[in-house]
Amino acid sequence: MKSIQHFVGGKPFAGTSTRTVPTYNPATGEQSGELSLASTADVRAAVEAAKAAFPDWAATTPLRRARILNKFLSIMEARIDEMAAVITAEHGKVHSDALGEIQRGMEVVEFATAAPQLLKSEYTENVGTGVDSYAIRQPLGVVAGITPFNFPAMVPMWMFPIALAAGNCFVLKPSERDPSASLLIAAWLKEAGLPDGVFNVVQGDKEAVDALLNDPDIEAVSFVGSTPIARYIYTTATANGKRCQALGGAKNHMIVMPDADMDQAADALMGAAFGSAGERCMAISVAVPVGDETADRLIDKLKPRIAALKVGPGTDPEADMGPLVTAAAFERVTGYIDSGVEEGAELVVDGRGLKLQGYENGYFVGATLFDKVTTDMKIYKEEIFGPVLSVARAKSYDEAAQWINDHEFGNGTAIFTRDGDAAREFAHKIKVGMVGVNVPIPVPMAFHSFGGWKASLFGDHHMHGPEGVRFYTRLKTITQRWPKGIRAGAEFSMPTMK
Repeated sequence: MKSIQHFVGGKPFAGTSTRTVPTYNPATGEQSGELSLASTADVRAAVEAAKAAFPDWAATTPLRRARILNKFLSIMEARIDEMAAVITAEHGKVHSDALGEIQRGMEVVEFATAAPQLLKSEYTENVGTGVDSYAIRQPLGVVAGITPFNFPAMVPMWMFPIALAAGNCFVLKPSERDPSASLLIAAWLKEAGLPDGVFNVVQGDKEAVDALLNDPDIEAVSFVGSTPIARYIYTTATANGKRCQALGGAKNHMIVMPDADMDQAADALMGAAFGSAGERCMAISVAVPVGDETADRLIDKLKPRIAALKVGPGTDPEADMGPLVTAAAFERVTGYIDSGVEEGAELVVDGRGLKLQGYENGYFVGATLFDKVTTDMKIYKEEIFGPVLSVARAKSYDEAAQWINDHEFGNGTAIFTRDGDAAREFAHKIKVGMVGVNVPIPVPMAFHSFGGWKASLFGDHHMHGPEGVRFYTRLKTITQRWPKGIRAGAEFSMPTMK
């Protein structure tokens, strides 16, 4: 059984706390490790290491920072299977899905290697006679990232590459459910040449989170997780004068119009609803077919596909879907299925009671399909974060769009149609941050920015892309004039450009 600790000041760090929690293999339900939980003093040690490293790192040229990130990228590419195996062992997702997660994170690293270009700003000559004005972007200082269990490699890589490229030092607090990927990242960044203290990892629970939120030397906090925690993170961080971007929960709808290619729509829903066992903030969990005929056709297409879906441990190369991450997640998701039945939804495919030979104690829930779900049901309103797809039948496009606009969350959404006018109307008027047209999971590429609306995002900035650069830098505008005005003597009136 492995002991999982912190990484501070360029080396493994045991910390002072004696508190620990177990980590598990979700496919077997067996304990696989013992994780040290950071105390407030341990978090402070990480912040001090970052603070000490900041002046030299901020003074490092953007080109040099970019070269270190480029070297890190090369290491990631060469050892991607090693990282994927660690993710599969602790999270449970199938190996191919883990590879996809890492690749999407590496795209942000690729974006960040353009630091010399990204940090360029504006220059205006002669804004007044003999006066020039220019803007620069400078790093904030020590920044923190608090990341979720569902993407232990990708979500940290949404944050730290841009933060480091901009000259900040970073403290990462990963999920305690699958913490080992963070330590591989730290070791590989050091191997790539990152100076000690620039990137640190503190494992922990709420004590570590609160220590980061209240530490006076943390300038900004990035968070991805559930909406109640996102609201708490944002409220606490901003009350302490910190910059904060906090991404919360989701309930992503996909409208299926009568003219949609039904095979394409059904295939898209299979991957979007059941990929990674539905443990994605961009998972489609509500299909909204327009009209009963459309709904019946969609259900008929989904049922045989669900029957053919293979559930198994993440190490099985033929498995389409692995287990849920913990026993608590298993209980929560099966509880939602129970709730859907109790509230009168039609259970078309029941994923409960799934037992795999040799993995009887694993946290497996099969793909589950509900039909005739209404907007007042718990399974419609709340984020389930499991392999449960609800079909809510709308009478018209307008009704379907209104349901989406009225929902608490506004993370992602999609429409499947051949009608360009309907697609354009949807894209322009739907109140959701990320929109797909015949694309079921509209996650933006790294050079665009990721984030939702409404209760899915707290803060002014989305993650990565241009928004990420703005979040991790301060804008400074300089207006300069050279000597002869000074020789004329002091001026006491409001300065104006002459």
